[in-house]
Amino acid sequence: MKKIEAIIKPFKLEEVKSGLHEIGVEGMTVTEVKGFGRQKGHTEIYRGSEYTVDFLPKVKLEIVVPDDKLDLVLKTITANAKTGKIGDGKVFVMNVEQAIRIRTDESGEKAV
Repeated sequence: MKKIEAIIKPFKLEEVKSGLHEIGVEGMTVTEVKGFGRQKGHTEIYRGSEYTVDFLPKVKLEIVVPDDKLDLVLKTITANAKTGKIGDGKVFVMNVEQAIRIRTDESGEKAV
């Protein structure tokens, strides 16, 4: 199994969620986060004063999928999250050794 962590722009969440639902992804965890990448934030002017916004609002999705669904899920996330502009986000993939559904004691892919 693989754990996917995707950091995306908040307004793309619904598109990504819909795309994942269409391919049969049944669950995910969503967290509102702040961060910056290569763009290192941006400068804004508010009431005549200039200030730097270092941490930009993002959304982090965490999804655990069987190995055979990984490529399809990655394509779906990137296709639906892409705007073609700076700050679209990143996707990270990690190995998952074990998963257990607490309610039923199911383990492995059955727990996902």
